[in-house]
Amino acid sequence: MQKTSFLAAIAASATLLAAQPALAQYTGPGAQGVAVSVQDILDNPVDDQRVILRGHLVRQVSDDKYLFSDGQKEIRVEIDRKRFPAQSIDEKTRVEIVGEVEKDFLESPEIDVEVMRVVE
Repeated sequence: MQKTSFLAAIAASATLLAAQPALAQYTGPGAQGVAVSVQDILDNPVDDQRVILRGHLVRQVSDDKYLFSDGQKEIRVEIDRKRFPAQSIDEKTRVEIVGEVEKDFLESPEIDVEVMRVVE
């Protein structure tokens, strides 16, 4: 009986670990750095570059597009509804976003958000 509950506990742990988002990445020679400010992105937008930013969603501009500010500059971000945390977010809520820069030809860069969480 203990063996069955032990195996069930291992299976539950494995399920929880698999559900966690994978944010680790290669950081060795030749790796692209992770942008940490909107200014960095606007100065040198690199398509598909990983970014981690903290700031506020200033306002919604369309169904899944928002203006994000890190307190210095603003950039457009695309956030699917499923990426929002369970709690309500407004322009005063400080959030951390993890995503990738999307730089299309002749368009200003934006961030495709993969993870968003509220930070204190």
